[in-house]
Amino acid sequence: MMKFFKKQNLFCVVLVLCFSLTVFSFAQEKKEEKKEPIKIGAIFSITGGASWLGEPERNTMVMYVEKINKAGGVLGRPIELIVEDTEGNETKTVNATKKLITKDNVIAIVGPSRSGSTMAIIDIPGEYKVPLISCAAAESIAVPVRKYVFKTPQKDSDAALRILEHLKKKGVKKIAIMSEASGFGDQGRLQLKKYAPEYGIAVVADDTYGPKDTDMTPQLTKIKATEAQAVVNWSIVPAQSIIPKNMKQLGMTIPLYQSHGFGNPKYAEACGEAGEGIIFPAGRLLACDTLPDDHPQKKVLMNYKKEYEERFKDSVSTFGGHAYDALFIIVEAIKKAGVVDKDKIRDEIEKTKGFIGTGGIFNYSPEDHTGLQKDAFEMLTIKNGKFVVLQD
Repeated sequence: MMKFFKKQNLFCVVLVLCFSLTVFSFAQEKKEEKKEPIKIGAIFSITGGASWLGEPERNTMVMYVEKINKAGGVLGRPIELIVEDTEGNETKTVNATKKLITKDNVIAIVGPSRSGSTMAIIDIPGEYKVPLISCAAAESIAVPVRKYVFKTPQKDSDAALRILEHLKKKGVKKIAIMSEASGFGDQGRLQLKKYAPEYGIAVVADDTYGPKDTDMTPQLTKIKATEAQAVVNWSIVPAQSIIPKNMKQLGMTIPLYQSHGFGNPKYAEACGEAGEGIIFPAGRLLACDTLPDDHPQKKVLMNYKKEYEERFKDSVSTFGGHAYDALFIIVEAIKKAGVVDKDKIRDEIEKTKGFIGTGGIFNYSPEDHTGLQKDAFEMLTIKNGKFVVLQD
C-alpha cells in the first residue's frame, strides 16, 4: 500500500511539473507573439490652409504602415504610427514634436508638411537625438546640415534653377515674382532673386500675398504696368490657383510659372481654363505614365499612384509622395541597423544610397541631407486640364 501511495505522489508531482511547463511555454509563446511595436511619429498639416499637403501625406503613411504590418512588420515587430495634426501652426508643431518624443517615445518622425513649421522645430531633433525626415522643400532645412534632420522634397534652389533655365531658353529677360508670405514662399523668393542675375534675368517686380488671400488683382495690376515678360509665383496654398484666374481677368497674356508647390492635380482643377499653359518643376509622379518603361522610377511611381488612388478615390500628389519616401527610407534604415536604436537608425538614413523613391533616386551623405539633385525635377505644364511633361 505504501508503494502505491509513493507512486501516486510521484505521478502527481510529474503531472504538476508538466502542467507548469506547459503553462510557462504557452505564456512565453504569447509573449513572443505580442512584440513591442516600433513607434514612428508623423506631424502633418492635415487641416487648415495647408491641408492639401498634409492630408495626402497622412493618408500615405496610414496606408503603407498597414501594408507593412500585414507583411510581418519590421524586424518582426509591427509599426505603431502616431499622427499629429499641426494645422499649419508653428506653435502646435513644436508641441506635437515634443509630445511625440517625450511622451510617445517615437524612434523617428516624418514631417512637418511646411517649411516654416519645419524651421520652427529644426533644433529639437538634435536636442533629443531623434531622426526627423521633413516633407517640406526649403533648402534651409538641410543647409547647413543638422545631424538629425533630413528631407525628401527636392530643394527649392533646384526648382528655381529649373525655372530660370527655361525662362532663359525662351528668351525671357525680365520677370515679376509673386510669393506667399510664409517660410516656403520667402525661401523660394530668395532663391529666385539670388540666381536670376546668373541667367541674365532681371526682377522688375517683387510682391507678396497672405496665405489666406483670395484676390491678387492689386499685385497683378502693378505687375501689368511693368515690362515683365513672365510671372513666377511661389506658393503652396490655394491662392496659386486664383492667380491665373486674376491674370485672365486682367487680360494678361504673359506666361505664368509656378513653383513645385503646385504639384497637386486639385490645383489644376481649381484653375479651370485659366490654368492652361502654366509651367512648373515637379517630380515625375504627376506624369509617371508618360515615362519610358525602363525608367528606374517608373515601377515605384506607377505602383504608388495605383494603390493610393484605389484606396482613397482621389488623385495622387507629389506631397503624399514625400511621406512615402520618408517612411520607406526609415524602414530600410531600421532593417539595415538590425536593432531599434535611434542613433543607429540615424546613421543608416545618412548612408542611404540609390533609394528609388517618388521624388527621385536618393543618395544621402554626411554633407547632403536632401539626397536629390536638380535632375530629380521635370518641367511640367497643364494641357487640357491635365499635368503633362513640357515638350519644349
